[in-house]
Amino acid sequence: MSEAGGRGCGSPVPQRAPWSLVAATAAICLVSATSVWTVGAEPMSREEKQKLGNQVLEMFDHAYGNYMEHAYPADELMPLTCRGRVRGQEPSRGDVDDALGKFSLTLIDSLDTLVVLNKTKEFEDAVRKVLRDVNLDNDVVVSVFETNIRVLGGLLGGHSLAIMLKEKGEHMQWYNDELLQMAKQLGYKLLPAFNTTSGLPYPRINLKFGIRKPEARTGTETDTCTACAGTLILEFAALSRFTGATIFEEYARKALDFLWEKRQRSSNLVGVTINIHTGDWVRKDSGVGAGIDSYYEYLLKAYVLLGDDSFLERFNTHYDAIMRYISQPPLLLDVHIHKPMLNARTWMDALLAFFPGLQVLKGDIRPAIETHEMLYQVIKKHNFLPEAFTTDFRVHWAQHPLRPEFAESTYFLYKATGDPYYLEVGKTLIENLNKYARVPCGFAAMKDVRTGSHEDRMDSFFLAEMFKYLYLLFADKEDIIFDIEDYIFTTEAHLLPLWLSTTNQSISKKNTTSEYTELDDSNFDWTCPNTQILFPNDPLYAQSIREPLKNVVDKSCPRGIIRVEESFRSGAKPPLRARDFMATNPEHLEILKKMGVSLIHLKDGRVQLVQHAIQAASSIDAEDGLRFMQEMIELSSQQQKEQQLPPRAVQIVSHPFFGRVVLTAGPAQFGLDLSKHKETRGFVASSKPYNGCSELTNPEAVMGKIALIQRGQCMFAEKARNIQNAGAIGGIVIDDNEGSSSDTAPLFQMAGDGKDTDDIKIPMLFLFSKEGSIILDAIREYEEVEVLLSDKAKDRAILKGKMIPSYIINSNPEMENEEQPSSENDSQNQSAEQISSSSQEVDLVDQESSEENSLNSHPESLSPADMDNAASISPSEQTSNPTENHETTNLNGECTDLDNQLQEQSETEEDSNPNVSWGKKVQPIDSILADWNEDIEAFEMMEKDEL
Repeated sequence: MSEAGGRGCGSPVPQRAPWSLVAATAAICLVSATSVWTVGAEPMSREEKQKLGNQVLEMFDHAYGNYMEHAYPADELMPLTCRGRVRGQEPSRGDVDDALGKFSLTLIDSLDTLVVLNKTKEFEDAVRKVLRDVNLDNDVVVSVFETNIRVLGGLLGGHSLAIMLKEKGEHMQWYNDELLQMAKQLGYKLLPAFNTTSGLPYPRINLKFGIRKPEARTGTETDTCTACAGTLILEFAALSRFTGATIFEEYARKALDFLWEKRQRSSNLVGVTINIHTGDWVRKDSGVGAGIDSYYEYLLKAYVLLGDDSFLERFNTHYDAIMRYISQPPLLLDVHIHKPMLNARTWMDALLAFFPGLQVLKGDIRPAIETHEMLYQVIKKHNFLPEAFTTDFRVHWAQHPLRPEFAESTYFLYKATGDPYYLEVGKTLIENLNKYARVPCGFAAMKDVRTGSHEDRMDSFFLAEMFKYLYLLFADKEDIIFDIEDYIFTTEAHLLPLWLSTTNQSISKKNTTSEYTELDDSNFDWTCPNTQILFPNDPLYAQSIREPLKNVVDKSCPRGIIRVEESFRSGAKPPLRARDFMATNPEHLEILKKMGVSLIHLKDGRVQLVQHAIQAASSIDAEDGLRFMQEMIELSSQQQKEQQLPPRAVQIVSHPFFGRVVLTAGPAQFGLDLSKHKETRGFVASSKPYNGCSELTNPEAVMGKIALIQRGQCMFAEKARNIQNAGAIGGIVIDDNEGSSSDTAPLFQMAGDGKDTDDIKIPMLFLFSKEGSIILDAIREYEEVEVLLSDKAKDRAILKGKMIPSYIINSNPEMENEEQPSSENDSQNQSAEQISSSSQEVDLVDQESSEENSLNSHPESLSPADMDNAASISPSEQTSNPTENHETTNLNGECTDLDNQLQEQSETEEDSNPNVSWGKKVQPIDSILADWNEDIEAFEMMEKDEL
């Protein structure tokens, strides 16, 4: 890639081109190629595109309508329990809750989506509600980053489209910049966060009391993420340009300038977190995913919106480094900023899915196609993109909170190529959302993409971004009531008008890039994406890029992509990887010696590896040795955890649920293994006594059914034997700790009683109190409740003798029995600086000794009666300390999966604002089911209308 002369979209630009021309060519120049499509993908008819667009509209109505009915004015909807999520009234989820400020977050985040979807009446009503109900002076600590992109961005996007509608003369004639005044009020509330010597903002601020005051309960933080400090310029500059108050743009520019100055000069990369006072990098790994992602995005888009060449120069410098070190097509792997040839971890997070879209804006289409296709193959395997997955394309973190980044990149790639293949990708996204995430009260995040279990959350970004990109993907120009090309998308997909570039320009700008050349207007025929360059005499170009990646995810035990360094291009062999190492291979031992790694045979049969960097043949060999030891530590951790069992699913399949409610369940180390045998289906019945600790007095009630038992007072195995003797075909143990939930507690795994448990033949699963109460409530409403116990959720599409429309729930053939992943903690992927290069040791032991540490008890989560017979999978306890000298590993040549679901213990944040009523809206089950029946009737009507 050419570093200089790039025009955001890959073409040269004049040094002082008129901004109207610069904006038009840079911001949305990708639409110029929509007539180009790949031969081999059938063009989609206008009728089918309209049908899919109408589905998106119906899905948005389902999500937005349920939020307004069941949650508003709360910040977000809890779609499983049909109520609003309010800070202080639900168990704390840690940093995730910092987005909630009691300012009706979802409504504000959805404002401009309403206009894009041509819902102008609903938009006008929503704006009135915001002006009437929303209070920005709440005593609550919020994330500066999230509040900026969601709330400030939402208000500015709403204002942008409100004045557009007013100018058209049909709607919003009463509007007089009220949303802009709210945005200005919020902007001033965020400014105290910038009161640091560096100009980098504090990560959190109290909306009412600001920073550092005793009542503010914040201002003591020292670190922030790069994206948190570097994703402010679009919203703050737009606020300055709209209002004429230059202070906002000045503060955001100062933060960006500081980050640029603190980049690692030799690699031109930035780290993940930085000290806001000293400017020292705290986490020195670098990538394009979580913690850094939108920093790069805002450098390019700030150039597009503001016309300042210095932002483009910075972006091009960073982009060159990204493609040099981080990009390992089709992968994007984190590296160390000081040693960029050394990978920092062996997995990728879902947030990097935005990057192909940014590459389209840059004009670098080939790697965009490659990475997007790799991500699509992962989605086709798991239905959704897991929060993190390994280089072997296995689940690392199993959650999926309905993130929109992949849909965003799909939209941009379609606009750049016009390839109908990307319309089919979008169709798949719609089908999966309706099939797996749709619930009666909205769309629920996936708690585990492997089991299909849900999480009681529907983040505001789902409405702000997902439906916007999906609708635009299938919409023709005449389907949108304004010209989308006159606006730029923020990272939250809010729309800011390009004419801001010429409004209130009080910030001095200087062109620090001298490589640009003057061009006359005719040269803008070469704006990106230039079809002559992208598809030179080959209409199969894009397909030819995708084709080699079609089976990359499905390969059995695939090898990770090996970095090809300059030294290896000359004919030298690639470095030895830990997964390939054999202690009996003389060639491997010679490579170890060259890397400064010694192999020592211990008396007890173990083999120990020790690295002394000073004994390496060269500095490059020392780096290879350091990476080898790091990989060995990770491999050790993976294989120590192979004995951990993955979560299971309890699915309510009887009327009126029909499989749409899926509960995350903890497995048992005894009884029928649901991953190896067919699922168990049956009606549930409560055992008597309820604790199941003695012979049941109601065997006739549980005979042939799945028994419900309460936790406590005896061993889990004893409970299982008692219900089995009574004729039960399975058992569900419900936690006796009221209020416990899989949303906030680590996965719980039931252990045996220390004796032989081969006599237990029935499956046993564990539900926390919150999930268990859903079944108990259903029993109170309906005497007969049937459930399915399985390793993952199964499809249940039959409803009243009819099939639900295929775009909502498709029938699905029995899925193949996939290998379940084990756990891997993020903390294992430490930076090179955390591993002593002078002396590293790794012990190699056999499988039996490594199994001893595969499970740990977690006393905080156990009742006294269960203390000796339960094991709670706690990432913090099960992960060995990567900085210790001795680590154990088992080298058995098997493929191992990485998976970790990081959950924080439940805390409740107190509500200190008495001025606003934020009571919970508790939805009774009969009302929930009534909503569900209404949905079914609507689905049937839409099927008749061929929607």
